[in-house]
Amino acid sequence: MINIIDDLDQRGLIADSTGRDNLQQILENPINFYCGFDPTATSLHLGNLLPIILMKRLQNEGHRPIVLVGGATGGIGDPSGKDKERNMLNNQEILQNCEAIQQQLSTFIDFEGNNAAKLVNNADWLGEFSLMSWLRDVGKHINITQMIAKDSVKQRLSSESGISYTEFSYQLLQAYP
Repeated sequence: MINIIDDLDQRGLIADSTGRDNLQQILENPINFYCGFDPTATSLHLGNLLPIILMKRLQNEGHRPIVLVGGATGGIGDPSGKDKERNMLNNQEILQNCEAIQQQLSTFIDFEGNNAAKLVNNADWLGEFSLMSWLRDVGKHINITQMIAKDSVKQRLSSESGISYTEFSYQLLQAYP
């Protein structure tokens, strides 16, 4: 019987890895793992196919997928690879997109059964912050120099359109647990 790491490798789903033996050992017992999706449209795109395949393969091996939809971060938008700020969606549009994404994923990923996938929305925990609490409790730990050094930020800072504080703060919201 082939192990999951070798199976994924043979399918071309592993390009590079560190600690392959440790990863195989971890995957010998069921784990929870997550994959995030940006709800800026009602449909997933081709770029989501590989993560979906990986989620399905791991779920078939008994692992539990946690599907993270960015209901909060999707309202801001990732500046990576963009030359200008994207159009903002309202909360209703984002909610509809989250529901559409879950519906699409349910054709591939099982949301019922022993290792049922779980859908979580980062708006559930990020939507509760006040600006002052965020700045006081989180902002004091942030190194702006490191944030500015990110390629996505550097590219936008050097572009004609620049970068808004909203987009600049995306990486903070995305990283917050």
